[in-house]
Amino acid sequence: MSARVARVRGGATRIIRGPSGDRLEVRAARVRVVRGPDKGKELFLGKSMDAIIGTDPACELPLTDNSVSRRHAELRAEPDGYVLTDLASTNGIRLGGTRVPSAVLDGEGVTFSLGETDVSFKYLDDTIEHRLSSKSQFGGLLGNAAAMRQLYEVLEQASKGDATVLVEGESGTGKEVVAESLHAASTRKEGPFIVVDCSSIPPNLIESELFGHIAGAFTGATAERLGAFEEASGGTLFLDEIGELPLELQPRFLRALEAHEIKRIGETTYRPVDVRVIAASNRDLARRVNEGEFRQDLFFRLAVMRVTVPPLRHRLDDVPLLAREFVRALRPAANPDMMLTPAVLAALASYRWPGNVRELRNAIERLLATGDVGLGQPARTSDPPATQYGRARRDAIDRFEREYCRALLAQSGGVVSRAAEQAGLSRQMLHRLLKKHDVASDE
Repeated sequence: MSARVARVRGGATRIIRGPSGDRLEVRAARVRVVRGPDKGKELFLGKSMDAIIGTDPACELPLTDNSVSRRHAELRAEPDGYVLTDLASTNGIRLGGTRVPSAVLDGEGVTFSLGETDVSFKYLDDTIEHRLSSKSQFGGLLGNAAAMRQLYEVLEQASKGDATVLVEGESGTGKEVVAESLHAASTRKEGPFIVVDCSSIPPNLIESELFGHIAGAFTGATAERLGAFEEASGGTLFLDEIGELPLELQPRFLRALEAHEIKRIGETTYRPVDVRVIAASNRDLARRVNEGEFRQDLFFRLAVMRVTVPPLRHRLDDVPLLAREFVRALRPAANPDMMLTPAVLAALASYRWPGNVRELRNAIERLLATGDVGLGQPARTSDPPATQYGRARRDAIDRFEREYCRALLAQSGGVVSRAAEQAGLSRQMLHRLLKKHDVASDE
């Protein structure tokens, strides 16, 4: 991902459109230790979208305070600002003396505490511009939101090589679709795509599942069995929920990645394997490392390229697009614009989707079967109450107006006067809404 420095023109992040492609403008920030043994140490953010703070020397902001965990906290640039998240540290994060699991740092000057160390965060007067893919789709992934187009840009680069990729994200965001799409775009696309769900295999069987065994290697091993590494030869091995890999098996797995060879259970010699590994986890592996449940060297070997699939609540503008696609997939003969009325789209756009894209698909399937999306109350967020209401209200109104206008035009054949009459609005008022939300009409 390329980047260049530009002057700030307001907002935490924004998209800049240009003849050479779109870019995401991210406001730069400075993190400085203001109390503790590392006082004066600084870190600048913007070119890098995220950073880990802790005592591990590999952290972007390494500290020597013994009360700070190895991988204590993460700072990540998101549309609303930089989000500070506790990585299951021992002593937590404190803001104003109160321990918090996460917080949006949207102020001009904020100080937070990690153990006996105080750290100040301050926005700077510059921004960094990151390239966005021009695509609205990558393989089976669909979406126009900046978070997705950033993801496509990284995946396009990852598809050109064989580096291991760590795909992180919440359950239901589409991590397996990321792996499938990477495989289909790679030079290995003619080879096999093998999936192993590490969370669904009993611990005593996972070694055989990955590396195979010879006949008689253990009780019940009546025949030779190929492991997933050999089955995926010439192609891609996707390991879902890699965080569930037993700690005692991780050294063998690390060797397979580094040496490109495996040893079946019961054998004494190693076999070469030609496979690309993509791993995924809905559990933060950085936290697992911090908790001693995942090897640090394996984590870094897996995360040669590290991507995060954004949760659906961070790209709500993609909900109508995804909903229409699900209608077409689930009922090809149906007209998505007839099924997804303005009221339905408004309900979809105002929901927070704790189950992400998988939950949206289920809601559309329910809509087609019963005529009702059946959504519960919007999920509560972890945003501070002082910033949650205003931002949520503004975003919900904007999404409602935009999708209402699009649905009206679809039903009126693009004729503004007819759409205005159907909505009970003046033609001038509807024109203002269309202009505000950049919705094109036939007039």
